Amino acid sequence: MIDIDSSGPIWTVTLNRPDKANALTEDMLRELRDVAIAAKDARALILTGTGRVFSAGADLDAAKAGLATSPLWEELSGAIAALPGLTVAALNGTVAGGANGMVLACDLRIATPGTRFFYPVMKLGYLPQPSDPVRMAALIGPARTKLIMLAGQKIDADRALSFGLIDDIVTDGDVMTRAKALCDDTIAASQDTAHAIKAMCPSGG
Repeated sequence: MIDIDSSGPIWTVTLNRPDKANALTEDMLRELRDVAIAAKDARALILTGTGRVFSAGADLDAAKAGLATSPLWEELSGAIAALPGLTVAALNGTVAGGANGMVLACDLRIATPGTRFFYPVMKLGYLPQPSDPVRMAALIGPARTKLIMLAGQKIDADRALSFGLIDDIVTDGDVMTRAKALCDDTIAASQDTAHAIKAMCPSGG
């Protein structure tokens, strides 16, 4: 349910459970974390999904069984944020709940026009992972973070772009093609230079 291509300088990780809106099970979450840790040797990492939804967050049954409060979410986003190479979330569709964490941890976020963002943890009686509000607020500010997390608003792609939650809407081609193009200069440069420049840039939290 996780497809991994680590054959070149750009590692591609694809959520592949489209019949369940790419909802994440414990095994999927653990595999994503392990891949993110291993990707320290990649020049760039792209996260994407199959179907019309990037991820609905935690699988509902798994969430009720304890996955909603698992430390794996924080371990995954932390591993992505710690990568020295460029990380890009190529969003093929809607991002919900805990799936926002891995997206917020990426350096860049691009999306299809139909992508929406929402984080209904409060409605479900859970807290967000600790780093998620911090990273979101670093991108869009505290009030807009509360708009999503406390007021429960669903944000469409146009609004997400205006907020700064995403960096581009891909209207003239495939989101993966655009994501790979964003990695071209990074993988063409020396690894030491690319890593040093990323280290100089402020993080999102």
